Amino acid sequence: MAHLSETDRIAYFTALSPGADVDHRGTSFTPELLSRLLDALAADPTTNSPHVGDARFEQATFSGDARFYRAFFSGEARFEGATFAGVARFGEATFAGSAGFEGATFAGVARFGEATFAGSARFEGATFSGPARFGQATFSGETRFNQATFSSGAGFRDAVFSSEARFSLTAFSGTAQFKGATFSGAALFGGATFSGPARFSSATFSGTARFRSATFSGTAEFDRSTFSGPAQFGKATFIRDADFGGATFEAGVGFNEVTFCSEADFGGARFEGGAEFKVAAFEGMAGFAEATFSGDLNFSGPRFEVAPHLGPLMCGKRVVLDGAVFQRPVTVEIGARHVSCARTRWVSTATLHLRYAELDLRDAVFEYPMLVAARPDPFVRPASGAPLSEAQLSGEKPGVRLASVGGVDAAYLALHDIDLKRCRLAGAVHLDQMRVDGWCTFATTPTGWNRRFPWRWSRRNTLTEEHYWRVRTARHSSSAIAPGWMFPPQDAPELKPAAVAALYRQLRKSIEDGKNEPDAADFYYGECEMRRHDTTRPFGERVLLTAYWALSGYGLRATRALTWLVTAMAATIMAMVLWGLPVDDPKPQTTGQQVSAGQNLKLTTDTPDPRNPTGPLTERVTTERFDKAVRVVIDSVVFRSSGQDLTTFGTYTEMLSRLTEPVLLGLAVLAVRSRVKR
Repeated sequence: MAHLSETDRIAYFTALSPGADVDHRGTSFTPELLSRLLDALAADPTTNSPHVGDARFEQATFSGDARFYRAFFSGEARFEGATFAGVARFGEATFAGSAGFEGATFAGVARFGEATFAGSARFEGATFSGPARFGQATFSGETRFNQATFSSGAGFRDAVFSSEARFSLTAFSGTAQFKGATFSGAALFGGATFSGPARFSSATFSGTARFRSATFSGTAEFDRSTFSGPAQFGKATFIRDADFGGATFEAGVGFNEVTFCSEADFGGARFEGGAEFKVAAFEGMAGFAEATFSGDLNFSGPRFEVAPHLGPLMCGKRVVLDGAVFQRPVTVEIGARHVSCARTRWVSTATLHLRYAELDLRDAVFEYPMLVAARPDPFVRPASGAPLSEAQLSGEKPGVRLASVGGVDAAYLALHDIDLKRCRLAGAVHLDQMRVDGWCTFATTPTGWNRRFPWRWSRRNTLTEEHYWRVRTARHSSSAIAPGWMFPPQDAPELKPAAVAALYRQLRKSIEDGKNEPDAADFYYGECEMRRHDTTRPFGERVLLTAYWALSGYGLRATRALTWLVTAMAATIMAMVLWGLPVDDPKPQTTGQQVSAGQNLKLTTDTPDPRNPTGPLTERVTTERFDKAVRVVIDSVVFRSSGQDLTTFGTYTEMLSRLTEPVLLGLAVLAVRSRVKR
């Protein structure tokens, strides 16, 4: 058009009418020339808003301001490779068809505020040297800003993207303003670079939000934003603070291999789907205060550099911290159904406060003291001090259950108010140095009478490994010993009695060091039980242990020892009544020889041997004989001789009674002492 004469230009402009197609590929427009073109296409002279059909401005150059304010493009609008040297004014413009700005260069301000893109909007590879303003713009079709460059900031505040929005590999050098933006389709920011602040506060992502491998050099603000679809931040890097406070993730969210170089704030965020932080690195503060997780929370392999607190956070399902590394002293506050800390590494002191949780500490490494405690009261909000809602865990018991410490060096581990009924200790070392304080509970023996045999188990604290061993032994021997004992899971190792005895011995030492002698006695009982069933031990030792168990429960069952004592005394009394006491007490007899007068008289006094009772046994049971027998037996219990004349059988019976019955009395006293010892 530049080479046309003025007469030809006038004729050309006169021939144009609103809605006409224009083709100005490669044309250079001055502000005056563009104004005359758009005036010719104006549908309403009062508003001076041009109406263009198909617009072909590929490779066109606009040397000054390009005034397309409120323009209406009813056909395709193609500005591929166009250059806007001044301000590009497309504010409130309407693109009824597709709009193509691929490779376009905006040297000045690009104003697209409140513009409407009914078709696709393509800005791939576009360069925005000045500020780009798309505030409140509406993108109804597919939107592409892939590999675009925003050198002076991009403003998409309150913009609406009804279809897929692509910003992959886009470079934002200034502020990227997406506050209040709505993404109804997928929002793809994979590989994007944000050199300045990235502000997505209160944004709404209804479809997939993908920020994989994105780099946020400035602050990343996603506070109060809503992610209705999956959110993917895998391998993203946050150089400055990352604020997700109050955000809502209704579907799954992935922060796998993400690096948070500064503070990461998820305070008050709601994760209604699963959340994954696998191999994430938290080099600054990690704030999850008041965060709630309805699905699983996966922290597998993260690294926390300086975070002094993690939580309080509530999770309706599982929190996985497997492989996490905590470099500094930290307090972790979590309420969840399951908390897995397998292979975690705690390089400094740590306190783990839990509620409702089943905790797994397999292969964890503690380099400094580590306290695991059940929180008796609900967690409170740091800001207001109000209790944190636990609605998603309603119906669950608030206590904490420890599942396993296998492979752990427990020298620095302290447990407080923990349920250890199903805790697997096999594989742990230095259990004798583990602190067990507060109201820690262990599994117990089965209750009630055995249906097959008329006996029941004495009540005592036990280890899970003994339960598993007894069930497996019962299966192998077809015995009826298994009912009431916990069945082992498939992955539980099969331990020999010697290994279980070692666990009992170490834990007994730990509890004794805590001045809890009565409960430590239960673990001594369990240790002796395993030694008694250990076929690798000498036969004589096992016989001795069996006798010790049968007579007094290893010196810990006073009732058993007293029962045997009373039984032995009753048997001794009956033996004395029937065979031990003579018919009558022997009376001294004096014998001599008659001599002549004047000679000395010689007399000999002697007591005859007691006569064994004869006759029917029923005639021997009399009140007098029973009274004598009782006195003989009672005297023998306290190591005294009764002084009663006895038959030969009675003498040997008394000797045996004086040997055995005081031992049974001593075992009963020892058992009572073990239960009241301080």
